[in-house]
Amino acid sequence: MRLNRILLSTALVVVALVIQVSVLSRLHLPGAVPDLLLLTVLGLAMVYGHVGGALIGFGAGLLADLSPPADHAAGRYALVLCVIGYLAGLIKPETGQVKSATGPMAVVVAAAIGSTLLYAGVGALVGDTAARHVGLVGLLISAAVYDLLLAPFVVPVIMALARRTDNDPLAETTSASKKATDISSGWLSSGTGLRVGGQRGALGGLKVRARTRSTRVGRIKGVKRL
Repeated sequence: MRLNRILLSTALVVVALVIQVSVLSRLHLPGAVPDLLLLTVLGLAMVYGHVGGALIGFGAGLLADLSPPADHAAGRYALVLCVIGYLAGLIKPETGQVKSATGPMAVVVAAAIGSTLLYAGVGALVGDTAARHVGLVGLLISAAVYDLLLAPFVVPVIMALARRTDNDPLAETTSASKKATDISSGWLSSGTGLRVGGQRGALGGLKVRARTRSTRVGRIKGVKRL
C-alpha cells in the first residue's frame, strides 16, 4: 500500500475506534452496537480494492481486539473484518465512483449481517456462547438497522477522503490527454474554419479547386496561343 493510504487509513480507523468505544458503546441501545469501525473499513475497501480492504480490515480488527474493554480472544474480530474488507473490495467500481447509493447500502446491510454471523461462528468454535444468550436474531436485525442508519453519514465521507488523497497517475494522464484532444480539436475548428471530422472532405475540395484552376489556366494559355 502507498504511504498516503496507510496514513489516512490509520487515522480514520483510530478515530472510528475511539468514537465507537467512548460514545456509541455507551448509548446502551437495544441489541447490537453501531459498528463505526466496520463502516470505515467498508468505505476504504470500496476505494482501495480487495487487497487494501483485507489489510485495513485485519489491522482495524486487531486494534479493536487489543483495545479495552475487549472481552474476547485476540484476533477474532481481526479475522472478521479481514474477510469483510476483502469481499467489499471485490465490488470496487472500475471508475472508482459509485453511480447510485443502492449498491453501497446493500453492501452495508450484507456486511452487518455477515460480520455478526461470522463473529458468532468464530466464537462458537472457541467456546464463546454469548450470542445464544443475547439472541442472534435480535443482534442481526439491530446491527443491520443501526449500520444502515449510520452509513449515509460515514461511508460517502470515507470514500471521498480516500479518493482525494489517493493520487492516480494513470487517471491524471488520461484526463490530461483528453483535455489536450479537446483543446486541439477546438483550436482546429475555430482557428482554421475547418471541422476536424471533415478534414478529408475539405482536402478533397481543395484538390478539386486546384484542378479546376489548372484546367482554366491551360485553356487560357491555349486561347493565347491561337
